Amino acid sequence: MTKTMKIAWGSLFVGILVLGIKALAWWMTDSVALYSDAMESIVNVATAIAALMAIRVAAQPADATHPYGHHKAEYFSAVLEGVMIVIAALLILHEAWQSFANPRPLDAPLSGLAVNLVASIINGVWCWILLRTARTERSPALAADGKHLLSDVVSSVGVTFGVLIAIMTGLPWIDPAMAALVALNILWSGWHVIAASLSGLLDESLPEDILVELREVISDQAEGAVEAHDLRTRQAGTATFIEFHLVVDGAMSVDDAHVICDRIEAGLLERVPDCVVTIHVEPEHKAKHSGIVVL
Repeated sequence: MTKTMKIAWGSLFVGILVLGIKALAWWMTDSVALYSDAMESIVNVATAIAALMAIRVAAQPADATHPYGHHKAEYFSAVLEGVMIVIAALLILHEAWQSFANPRPLDAPLSGLAVNLVASIINGVWCWILLRTARTERSPALAADGKHLLSDVVSSVGVTFGVLIAIMTGLPWIDPAMAALVALNILWSGWHVIAASLSGLLDESLPEDILVELREVISDQAEGAVEAHDLRTRQAGTATFIEFHLVVDGAMSVDDAHVICDRIEAGLLERVPDCVVTIHVEPEHKAKHSGIVVL
């Protein structure tokens, strides 16, 4: 089992645990703000399941039907997570509106907040683990899960302060008002998750700082060639694809051109591990006199 898969299973376990704790806090207080917090945890469990399934599919090797692999499955998972986040936010807004129309007193609010605080601490620790692993393993599904969990932690802190203010002031409308703010925060989080995932599905290029490094690698390792141009890159989950045209002397043998290509590919793999490199070799009259200058 890969590290990414282990973390995905861990997210499901933590999500179920936190959901149970937050549901207990809501049951103890009958607070609509804590209800909104529990609702977000339901989404956490659903997104953890979606992420787990997507990571399993993405880990499958390339085959005849999918020669470039299944890496983009993680982006579909992230889009699904974003949609579920938005649905949860709308349900919370509905409940907040009902509570505005029919305000109700809170039961045992302090003990309920204490229980909810335990769930928030667990979420905070796991959020840090998720985001760190998502960066090292380059997993869009874990990144989406971690970003949503971060919004959950922020929401929980807001809920805690909101309920405390409602207790101290005796104003029942503060509780549903805080729930509405939580819903808006969740909506914002959901939009960012969807937007980031759609960029991946549209074959977004690597960041400019990495592209600069790739050009330097090609320039350093292409000794014997004339130039390189038309560099294109794309990211698909954990996979990175790099392709460009390499211009060589028209009289150069295939073996000599292949040696140059192997040297460039080794340099690129050192900078971007597990990348897939495609080099189109062209004769000298195809030079564009632009792009990457060979040192």
